[in-house]
Formats: sequence, C-alpha cells, structure tokens
Amino acid sequence: MSDDSRSCPLLHVDMDAFYASVALRDHPELVDLPVIVGGGHRGVVLSANYLARRLGVRSGMSGTMAAQLCPQAVRLAPDFAAFEAVSRSVMETFREVTPLVEAYSLDEAFLDVSGSARERGTPLQIAEWLRARIHDEQRITCSVGLAATVSVAKLASRRAKPDGVLMVPPDRVIDYLHPLDVGELFGVGEKTRDRLRRLGLETVGDVARIPLPTLRQMLGQAAGAHLHHLAWGTDRSTLVPRRSEDDPERSMGAEETFSRDTADPVVIRRELLRLSGKVAGRMRRAGYAGRTVAIRVRYSNFETITRSRTLPDPTDVSSEVHAAAVRLFEALPTGRRIRLVGVRVEGLRPRVGSERQLVLGAREHGWAEADRAVDLAGRRFGRGAVRPATLLGGDRP
Repeated sequence: MSDDSRSCPLLHVDMDAFYASVALRDHPELVDLPVIVGGGHRGVVLSANYLARRLGVRSGMSGTMAAQLCPQAVRLAPDFAAFEAVSRSVMETFREVTPLVEAYSLDEAFLDVSGSARERGTPLQIAEWLRARIHDEQRITCSVGLAATVSVAKLASRRAKPDGVLMVPPDRVIDYLHPLDVGELFGVGEKTRDRLRRLGLETVGDVARIPLPTLRQMLGQAAGAHLHHLAWGTDRSTLVPRRSEDDPERSMGAEETFSRDTADPVVIRRELLRLSGKVAGRMRRAGYAGRTVAIRVRYSNFETITRSRTLPDPTDVSSEVHAAAVRLFEALPTGRRIRLVGVRVEGLRPRVGSERQLVLGAREHGWAEADRAVDLAGRRFGRGAVRPATLLGGDRP
C-alpha cells in the first residue's frame, strides 16, 4: 500500500475478536480450535474466534444454538477483569499518539491523528505502529481503517479484518461505497436495512441516487439526511474526545515494552521513573490526583502480574508516584528477566478539593512546585526539556 495517507487523518482501530483473543492469550494450545467465550447454560455468546465464526457462530447468539452449529468448539468463561485491563492499556496507547480519541466501546475507538505527523509520521505509519505495539504488548491483533470521515473509516476497518489495514482516500470514496450492500453502512441496523430493501434500495449507490427531499420524505427529516451523508461519505470528520461507558476516567497509566528483556534493577527503576513522570504529568494536565499506584510487570515467559499500593492522600507528584512504584517493584522476586513494565494511578478525582491534610512537624520538600515548574518549561520549550538527571543519557533496553 503506497503511503499517500495524509488525506485520511481519521483512524478507526478495532480489536479482532477481542474477547476471544484475550481469552486465548494464555491458552496457546487452543489457537487452532474453534473457541467460544460465554454462552453457558441459558447464556449468550460473548465472542467467538474466527474459526468458530466460519461455522456460523456469532456474538449475541444463544449458547444452545452455538453448540448446535459448532459442537466441537471449546467454551471458555469470560474474564471481565482481564478484558477491562487490556482495554485500558489499549486506550492509553491510543492517547500516547493523540488526545483526540473517541472511544466507541471497550475494543474500538476513532483517532484523529492530523496533529501527530511531526512526532509520529503519516496516518498510515501511525496505523502500522499501533498494530505492532498492541500485538507486542497485549498479544492480540487489531484492524485499522483510514479515511477522511468517521463512517468510511469504520467501514474500512471492517473490511480490513482480521489483522489488516485499509485506507479509503477521499477520491475513492464513491467507488468504494456505492457497490456495497446498504446494510454495511455504519449505523444501519437490520430493521433499517430491511425497510430500505422493501423500498427497492439494495445498495449504497441506490440510496445515493435518491434525491435528498425524497429520502427525507421516505424516512423522516433527520434519518433521511443522515443516510444521505452516509451514502456519499460526507458525514462528520471531527471527533468528540471521550471515553466509552466501559472505560471511565478512573485511571491513567503508561507502559513500555523493552526491546530486549532485562533483569537489571537499575534499568527497571529508571524506566519506572520515566513512566511515573509521564503519568503524573498527564494527571496534572487533566487536573486529577489519585491515591492508588499500581505497577504491571510482564516477564520474559509472558507471565504478567499487577501490584498496587494505596497512599494516605491523593497525589499528582511525580516523585511520590515513583517512590510507590519502586517499593512495589522491590517487593517482587529478583533475578527474573522482564519484558514490559507499566505504572498506573487509579482512583482518580479532580485535584481541586483533593488537597492533602497538613501534618504537624512535616517539612515540605517542594516536589509539587518542582513538577509544576517542569510542566511550565515543557509548555514553553517542549516536553522533555527538563527531566531528571537519571534519565539523561541512560540507555533504554
């Protein structure tokens, strides 16, 4: 695919068979078998891998019907804590690229990367970087659609599945959209599709050829106008940054996958320092403070553990987050090689009204003021203009 992607700044990133992929990470022996997540007694299927989907299994289907269609499938119980943890990490990765992230669900989001070119490259390069990063850190795949509008990006990611990238530039939108079945349009459900088919409108091109006043008369003012824009690929091109209902603003974190595994505690502490500063800086910019500091460690054999510590008072101070993270790391067994390390602050609340209580006899060390001075320098000279001496010239594995 040639990289002429600057005209396609909107990305729709969608995890492939998300729940099934997460459930299979720790069961490599099941990768070549049809797998269903959920769908137990009188339950419905939460997800299925692509092998099971080829046999007709779909999410939302009753477990009984799924068993009839695919009796040889392996059934796994859903682990919602694991799903939420992976989703939070993926969303944090998105926000490393751009603040313009419109989360659509636990496993998909729209990103506007038009302002990320200087640091991250073209939209296509960003799409490939996201796919590689998510696969490396989470051991799941995703598909990315690139376009100039939301609905076309969504359609492109669907056509890119699984584990692919598809770009639809503005000059190719009509040729791409109009041959499609009308039911493929973003937001057109089964009832609307069936109604359009009863009216003789089978393809997107059929809808596009209906004059707008006629379409409004057929479907109503709002629905007719919306469908008209979808059929011509002229729907909205701006995002509303938000977290989905399943991804509330309750924590902030950052992770780093080392390019080679390391057991060197000096290197790991230095990375914890960098990540702590990154997380605390984001919290200060957003006006949040939090009490619970957590670290995430993935060893070379992909075993992943999380440890947390709750502080007496909410904080957004980099040194305090780092101190808690280091204490958690030092409590882990030594000598094991580490692949990934992460820092997260949970239990966030607005910084205003979260001031800590004064302790008689305590000395203020000025770290909060130092952080704010660093923030001010960063806004003026660029992030990273001022950093701890430990991070200057230190090689990162």
